[in-house]
Amino acid sequence: MASLIECPHCGARPKEEFTVRGNVERQRPAPDADPDTWFDYVYLRDNPMGRISEHWHHTAGCRRWLIVERDNTDHTVFNVTDAMEAKSKS
Repeated sequence: MASLIECPHCGARPKEEFTVRGNVERQRPAPDADPDTWFDYVYLRDNPMGRISEHWHHTAGCRRWLIVERDNTDHTVFNVTDAMEAKSKS
């Protein structure tokens, strides 16, 4: 059975319909940031184990950006929210 993501707009959908952008905490540098900062942003990643929040794009569905909170060791999904709704609450 495929792992399912509970899209707030489309309901339960297989994870293959989504594209993962990465950690929500990661911030894009300013356009005029120095080359070392851009190198770190593009090529260096932390790879924590456990509960994380990530940006996921529902590519084959509603095409909305979502925040998926999950455990990356066993793919247990705890929460899925629309990224724009989450942004407006903060």
